[in-house]
Amino acid sequence: MSAAALAERVEVALGERAYDILIGPGVLAETGERIAALGARTVGIVTDSNVAPLYLAGIERSLEAAGLAHASVLVPAGEASKRFSELERVVDALIAARVERGDVVLALGGGVVGDLAGFAGAVVRRGVRVVQAPTSLLAQVDSSVGGKTGINSPRGKNLIGAFHQPSLVLADTASLDTLPERELRAGYAEVAKYGLIDDEPFFAWLEANPRACFVEGPDRIRAIATSCRAKAAVVARDERETGDRALLNLGHTFGHALEADVAYDGARLIHGEGVAIGMAMAFRFSAALGLCAAAEAERVERHLKAVGLPTRAAEIPGGIGDAATLFGHMMQDKKVSRGKLTFILARGVGRSFVARDVMADDALGFLRGELGEAR
Repeated sequence: MSAAALAERVEVALGERAYDILIGPGVLAETGERIAALGARTVGIVTDSNVAPLYLAGIERSLEAAGLAHASVLVPAGEASKRFSELERVVDALIAARVERGDVVLALGGGVVGDLAGFAGAVVRRGVRVVQAPTSLLAQVDSSVGGKTGINSPRGKNLIGAFHQPSLVLADTASLDTLPERELRAGYAEVAKYGLIDDEPFFAWLEANPRACFVEGPDRIRAIATSCRAKAAVVARDERETGDRALLNLGHTFGHALEADVAYDGARLIHGEGVAIGMAMAFRFSAALGLCAAAEAERVERHLKAVGLPTRAAEIPGGIGDAATLFGHMMQDKKVSRGKLTFILARGVGRSFVARDVMADDALGFLRGELGEAR
C-alpha cells in the first residue's frame, strides 16, 4: 500500500473548494500521481536554495513518471525572498513555462516558499491551482493550510497578498528530519499555539510529550494532525478572517512587530521564534490587564523555554528598538481597524479570545515594561 494511502488525512471543508491534507512519511514520493489526478498537464515548481538539493530531483522524477511536464524556479532561502522582485521573477518563470489555469503551481519548501508560490498562483492568469508540499514543521501545521498567501512590505509582514486555497497539501513528516533543530523549535511554536487557543488538553499533552514533534513517529503525526484539524475547522468557519479565524494570530501582533524591527533578519529572529515571544507576551499582557492569572502566563513561558524557544524580546541577538518603535510596527498590523488595535488575549491556557479596541496607552505601557523603559 502507498505511503499516501496510509497517511493521516485531514479535510479542509470548503464545499466545492474542499481539499485534503495528507500527513505522514513518504507522501512526497507520490506527488506526480496526486497532481495528475487533479487533471493538470504542467507543473511549475517553486522551491528554494536549501530545499532544492534535497527534494527537487525526486519530485521531478515523480512528475515525469506521471507524464507531467514541469519547470522549476529557485528563490534564495529566507524571509527576504518574500518581496516584489522575487514575486516578479517567479510569476515570469511560471508564465514562461506555460502554466495554464488548469495546471498546478507546486510550492516545495517552508513557509516562505508556500506564501510566495501561493501568491504567484493567485495572480498568474488570474488564478492557477496550487499544491502545497511543506517541508518545515511551521509550514505543515500552519502556513500551508488555509489559503493565506503573500509577501512582506518594508512597513510590515504579509501586508501584500491574497486568499488562494490550495487544491492539496502533502505534508511529508520525514522531511522534518533534515531540518536544523532551530527550525524545528520555531515550527513548534505554531503547534503549541493550537493548545493555547482553545485546547488545553492538547497543550497538557505537549507539556507531557515535549519531544513529540522532534522525532519521527506516531506522536509527531498526532501533533501535526491535531494542529491541522484545529486550523481546518477554523478556516471552514471563517475563511477570510472576518471572525474567529483571527484567533490563529495569537502571538503574531507582537511577533510580527519584532520581525519588522529586525528587518526580517533570520540570523537574529525567525518567524516561529517571534511567535513564541509574542505568545508569551500576549499571556503576560493578559495577566497585566487582569484577564488571567500570572500563573497561566508563567505556565506558557515555562513550556516554551523547555523546548528551547525564546520568550522575551531581550533574548533577540543584537537587541531591538524602543517601545514606541515597536508600537509603530504594531499599528501596521493587518488586524488594525480604523486605527484601533486588535489583540488575541487569554483568560487562561486554552481560553483565548479576540480583544478589539485595546487601549493604545495600555499596549504602549506594557511594551515599555517589557523593554525595561520608564513608563
